[in-house]
Amino acid sequence: MPPPSDGRTRILMIDDDRKLCRLVTTYLEPLGFAVSVVHTGPDGVEQATQADAAWHAVILDVMLPGIDGFEVLKRIRARSQVPVLMLTARGDETDRIVGLEVGADDYLPKTFSTRELLARLRAVLRRSAANSAPAAATAAPPAEIVIGALHLNLDARSAVMETTPLALTPVEFDLLASLARARGRVKTREALLDECRDRNYDVFDRSIDVHVSSLRKKLGDDAKEPRYIRTVRSAGYMMVGPE
Repeated sequence: MPPPSDGRTRILMIDDDRKLCRLVTTYLEPLGFAVSVVHTGPDGVEQATQADAAWHAVILDVMLPGIDGFEVLKRIRARSQVPVLMLTARGDETDRIVGLEVGADDYLPKTFSTRELLARLRAVLRRSAANSAPAAATAAPPAEIVIGALHLNLDARSAVMETTPLALTPVEFDLLASLARARGRVKTREALLDECRDRNYDVFDRSIDVHVSSLRKKLGDDAKEPRYIRTVRSAGYMMVGPE
């Protein structure tokens, strides 16, 4: 069924753990969320990608019957840039890296506290809010950064390489914008995490590297001979590029 249209924040949860789904639903709904639940991978894809879907975010488990969460995420990303918070059964690093590479906006290892789930969910929702905010009739001309063939519109949150629009996740766009605004200066991983993840982070968190790798692929960049994003050893990343 399509998500409700009563002004609440609409969440689709795809998880075969029915007890966990009830717990999350009971916790989130009094806080202004409308949670719809499906328990298999194919049902998750169907609900997330239906034509009249208007989900604000998806909570997606890795281990699902039918097809796993990674494949579900790939199929969602082929149709939508809805924020996806991925759940990993054991907090396994491999699961987190694969999920981020496929297009997850954040991850949360099981077992998690409902308060942390709420904080992560609100963070991905804040990052995506600008994508759907209508522009004011008297708004100033869009702020644009041009680096070689890359055109980055900060107001519209869009990126174009030559004439081809880039399908960036909210985190990838924030990362690219942060690097572009600081072109020629090194941005540390910690600074990028602060700006792009909008949450407290573990000092050993390397997920920013996964996002950079995904971003490079979409830019057609090469880490060994970078045209746009250069790795600065033991420091972070820097946007370079032709005029």
